[in-house]
Amino acid sequence: MEFHIRCEAKDIARYVFVPGDHERAKKIAAHFDHARLVSDTRGYLVFTGTVDGIPMTVASTGMGGPQAAICFEELGHLGADTFIRVGSCGTLQDDVPCGGVIIPTGVYRGGATGNQYLPPAFPALPNFQVLTALVEAAKRIGIKVHVGIGWTGDAFYVLPEPQLITKLKDARVLSLDMETDTLFIVSSFRGWRAGSILANDGTSKEIKPAWGEELFRKGEEQAIRIALEAMKSIAQADAQEGR
Repeated sequence: MEFHIRCEAKDIARYVFVPGDHERAKKIAAHFDHARLVSDTRGYLVFTGTVDGIPMTVASTGMGGPQAAICFEELGHLGADTFIRVGSCGTLQDDVPCGGVIIPTGVYRGGATGNQYLPPAFPALPNFQVLTALVEAAKRIGIKVHVGIGWTGDAFYVLPEPQLITKLKDARVLSLDMETDTLFIVSSFRGWRAGSILANDGTSKEIKPAWGEELFRKGEEQAIRIALEAMKSIAQADAQEGR
């Protein structure tokens, strides 16, 4: 029984979605066949079920690297080894609309939790198989996605110096979130596979604007659909390869 998420190995699938938001975890679980609530404790909400016969789990991590890392570690203790973050984000780019879906190919490490695992110079990158599965799933479904570098930070209401923001914008950094770098770094350290897919909530212009709610929810559902399709393809490839 893990201390924080209060789950046992029998409760957790190998393939896990890790949104930050508890309501998004419920939305993902709604796509499962025979989803059951495993745990609701310490800010973590965990469901397990199947998708086309493949066991899958969704666990909400809450906000920020420290809480997310605890969730990833305890899921890993129970046998999970493949993670897809389905999250929300802001953007630095004017051509990414509210509700636009972003798949990070790596993230600028502005958070601190990952520094306890690997030094800041170590790149925060997704697993190539998971990254490819997400991009290809979007193509199969027919959903436009923006693919490129993201940025993760720890402070929601405080941004770095304007000069850094300008540099990152000029470098075509797409997304701003609070958990992706932690997922990538912890997964690299532990030998897991991980990827991330994010829906822009409009925070680039103002903080989670009401005018963007409907657009964001559409993007959120698109990100969920892509993540589910990608995870299925990963599991099917594992079965074919006997992994």
